[in-house]
Amino acid sequence: MTGTSLRTALDEGPMSRFQWGVIAVCVLLNMLDGFDVLVMAFTGKAVSAEWELSSSELGLLLSAGLVGMALGALCVAPWADRIGRRPVILGCLAVAALGMLLSSVSQSPVHLGALRVLTGVGIGGVLACSNVIAGEYASRRWRGLAVSLNSTGYAVGATVGGLLAVGMIGQFGWRSVFLTGGLATAAAVPLAYFCLPESVDFLTSRRPKGALARMNALARRMGRPPLESLPEPTAQPSGVAAGFRELLSPALRRPTLLLWSAFFLVMAGFYFVTSWTPTLLVEAGLSGTQGLTGGTLLNLGGIFGAAALGALAARFALRSILIAYLITTAVMLSAFIASTSSLGAAFALGAMIGLFANGCVAGLYALTPATYGPGVRATGLGSALAVGRIGAILAPTVAGSMLDAGWTPQNLYLAVGLIFVATAALLLLLRPATAGDTEPVAAAPATGTAH
Repeated sequence: MTGTSLRTALDEGPMSRFQWGVIAVCVLLNMLDGFDVLVMAFTGKAVSAEWELSSSELGLLLSAGLVGMALGALCVAPWADRIGRRPVILGCLAVAALGMLLSSVSQSPVHLGALRVLTGVGIGGVLACSNVIAGEYASRRWRGLAVSLNSTGYAVGATVGGLLAVGMIGQFGWRSVFLTGGLATAAAVPLAYFCLPESVDFLTSRRPKGALARMNALARRMGRPPLESLPEPTAQPSGVAAGFRELLSPALRRPTLLLWSAFFLVMAGFYFVTSWTPTLLVEAGLSGTQGLTGGTLLNLGGIFGAAALGALAARFALRSILIAYLITTAVMLSAFIASTSSLGAAFALGAMIGLFANGCVAGLYALTPATYGPGVRATGLGSALAVGRIGAILAPTVAGSMLDAGWTPQNLYLAVGLIFVATAALLLLLRPATAGDTEPVAAAPATGTAH
């Protein structure tokens, strides 16, 4: 058996316990990322009160971590296509843990903002690479669910962060939440070292030293026969810059630009909702605790939304499911702030918005890796995430400025609803695909030149 036949066996055969274990580790890493990313949203009011920040200044702090995530996705994640998914994940986990631990002792808004950028760099690399590994270890049928479960993990981590923030801020102060996240992320480094293997697709395409022995060790753990040889090598982009050039080659330019645009819009809407909802609920008349509870319920709903999208993608076209999620999110956002007159209705609607909004992000995560071959897969997802982070960075900051300018929470949510509608229209231009797809939509030649 060769590496190519092992890839085929993984695509078409039943999922082994080892494969599900790899996906479980990736989900756990995404849980930590969800905690680390949104910890600023849940501690925002306490940080703002301590340092007497305006809405615009708080918006900058909310965006600082997203700046780092964009840098990590754009500048660090593409190295996973050159040196491997596993070493990039391990290094980025260490960076994120350091950033969180130092954030717990920050002494000024500028200090905290810089550390949020550092933390974000680590998170951006982990998010891109862990989603790629999860998809590469899943079979064709369950690939959409595997990638969507990572988004579920992100929502679980965000929910736990919200629950901890509610209980810890009043008793121990906001710094304790950062400390807890930093310790948990540091503990994940040895876990990933011992339990997260290198990608089969990377070993096959890049053929690092000892690739055949490492492939045979993985084959045994998945209950597959050993390989007699690796497949014949194919030309791959020789560097990070070459990988970016291939994404914009004539064969891949259209899907790449469509995915970048979709990520920009969805991330802008998603991070506005998750970053500002606790604060805007207070602006709409709820108490501080009720605002935090509403934000937590929003992330709690996301746990089920991403998982449901993944399950549906095993049976139906992923693009169609994603468009339905986008339209439903827009409708619910338009009614959210108006529902605050009834606390129960506001909480229920918040949970449903979280369900569908998180599902929108999960759908894009699942849709993107199937577009690219293994030689540029991490680069493709990382670049899409980086473009998405630009929207995520702008959204909280712009929202803070709009609030200072007199916009009402209701007007802001209506505007974000239109963003989700625009994304749905954009996806109509993308070739219909299912999350089970494994071949590129239009594979560019491995050398980066076009036919």
